[in-house]
Parts: sequence; structure tokens; C-alpha cells
Amino acid sequence: MITPLDTAPGFGVYLHWPFCAAKCPYCDFNSHVRHQPVDQARFAAAFERELATMRARTGPRTVTSIFLGGGTPSLMDPETVGALLDAVAANWNVPDGIEVTLEANPSSVEANRFRGYRAAGINRVSLGVQALNDRDLKFLGRLHNVDEALKAIGLAREIFPRLSFDLIYARPHQSEEAWASELEQAIGHAADHLSLYQLTIEEGTRFQLLHEAGKLAMPDGNHSARLYEITQAVTAARGLPAYEISNHARPGAESRHNLVYWRYGEYVGAGPGAHGRFIEDGRRHVTFTERMPETWLAHVEAKGHGVIGGEVLTHDEEADEFLLMGLRLVEGIDLPRYEALSGRSLSNRRISVLQEEGLVEPVGNTRLRATPRGMIVLDAVVADLAS
Repeated sequence: MITPLDTAPGFGVYLHWPFCAAKCPYCDFNSHVRHQPVDQARFAAAFERELATMRARTGPRTVTSIFLGGGTPSLMDPETVGALLDAVAANWNVPDGIEVTLEANPSSVEANRFRGYRAAGINRVSLGVQALNDRDLKFLGRLHNVDEALKAIGLAREIFPRLSFDLIYARPHQSEEAWASELEQAIGHAADHLSLYQLTIEEGTRFQLLHEAGKLAMPDGNHSARLYEITQAVTAARGLPAYEISNHARPGAESRHNLVYWRYGEYVGAGPGAHGRFIEDGRRHVTFTERMPETWLAHVEAKGHGVIGGEVLTHDEEADEFLLMGLRLVEGIDLPRYEALSGRSLSNRRISVLQEEGLVEPVGNTRLRATPRGMIVLDAVVADLAS
């Protein structure tokens, strides 16, 4: 189990591989389909250059986690994955045994690469399963079926020390009974971690167009809230309690990289559309890179990086982000750290009101967290505390 001594925010490295075999209709991530082979060696060289530029900005650091996300990183050859991990190690101290995660889609072709990824240094895989019935997989635009997903899960459990997989719930016409049954099935296959997300309509997606045209009916808020409650109850009863709003793990198996974000640590982002947040010259800087892969590549080859924007956060902005991220966690936030970031304390009056409403609760003398009821309306809780 993660103890207070383990709550150092950490320093992570995020590598964004933007290519996918197909664009899912719910997805608003920076992902792109290319019908010609991607020049992986050229992109790997660009990652190496951008990471070197980031190293010049961060200075020497010790990396606590690496995450290869996308897009579909499992479209990379194992040699490309190895080159990216070598580039991280060439710039910062990377201790043996830290968490190194790769997102993968459970198609049979990609699953066959798993042994190569393990040899390259990946020790944790996050599989985009999303559903455990073929009808809903087709609805979600996935290229695999349930049989392929279960085979990929089995292979991943055999090869990698750690495994997580994603499911999306609150799908149209999904009953409470159907979700509870599917969740029980998922837990039976899970190793130590599950990410369980409610389906939302994101701007710029095909689902948004269908929803606006009246062709996609979403569950109402009460039904979604009930599905969320079922999710919490079933996972807790089966030994994978929530440690964050949408993430569940056996004690000690929490995602170390995602904890960097939620604990408001520092991280470098490299690759098309990647974001970073790190301390430079005593202030927290935000970076974001060009989203279009080929344009990002041209920028990096011309000037050593694809960063096209960013900002230096004010103390108030840091404190607000700290609240927004940290209250997602069951462990809550450290109040003295909030005071150090913002230069002020949270309002005792607002805390008392929220506590009376059953939305927040103290943890010991120095921490505050949202209650299960508060998690459902977390945006409102954060807004109230930050005002």
C-alpha cells in the first residue's frame, strides 16, 4: 500500500506516439491515421533531439516513471521503443526497476510484439480493452473482439510484471446489471489494476456529431451516478479499491506515473501534442508541442524541439491545479503544500460547509479529501474551495 512516506510527487517522462490504425469515435486524443508506413527511425531520432532539449531546460533529474502513450504506441517496433527509452536514459538518471508503461491495443498482431517490448525495458502494459462484449466493441470503433482482448490480457500477464486495462462504461442502453456483470468478468482477468472511465461526449469527435444530431442517446446523470456507485462497490469488494476517481488497484499496484500527475509532480512531455510541467529557474513552466506529427517532426529537425507554446504559472494557478489534481485521489491533498504553493490557507468556513454537506473530510491533521459523494461532483467541490 502507498503510505505517506511514498507520496513524493516524482519526476516523470511522457512520450507521445500519435499514430493509430483507426480513429475511435469517442476519442479526442491527439491521434492520427496514416495509410503509408511511418518512418519510425526518423521519428525516434526526433524524440532523441527533443528530449535533449528538454534536458537542457530541466537540468539533472532522477526519473521516477516513464509512460509511452498515444495514439497507439504498440504500433511501434520494439527497436523503436528501445531507442526512445535509451534517449530518456541518456538525459536523466533512470534507476533500475522504475515503472515503464506502454499503452497497447489488444489486436493479435500487436500482442505478438509483447516479448520484444519487455526486452526493450517495458515492465507495465496498459491495454485499451474498453468493453467485454463484441457489440459494444464495434460501437466504440475498436478493431479487436473479445476473444482477441482476452488473449492479449493473458499474454500480457505472462510476459509483464504489471498489467492494467481500460474499460468504458455508461454506454448507451447499458443496464446496471449488465455493467456489474461485465465488471466482475473484468476483475476475474485483471492482474492488479483497472482504469474504468465513464463514456463522455468530447468536442470534435464523431460521437459529438451523432449526439448533436439526436442519433446517440447517452445515459442521464442519475443512471451514470448509479453506475459509478456500482463500480466503486464491486471493485472494493473484489480487492481493487479506487485510489483515484477512475482508477482501481490492489494495494501497492497504483500507477506510479499517473500519481506524478495527480500529486502535482513534474514531468517532461515529448512527441507530437505532448504537454509538460516542470520547474525551471524556480517557477513551474507548462509546455505543449505541435500536434500534427509531420509538422512536429519538421520543427524538431529544424530547431531541436516541437514546442509551440507554454506559460509560466502564477502561484494561484499552481494552487488551483494542485487542488484539481490532488482531490481526485482517495489520499487527498496535503494542506501545508497547498499553503506553500498559494501563499494562503484554504477557507476553514468553506471546508466546514462542504464537510457538513458530506462532500469532503479531513485525513489526520494535515490532509483533506473528497468523500465518495464528493467525488461525483468534484468539479463543484474544487471550484468552491478555490474561490
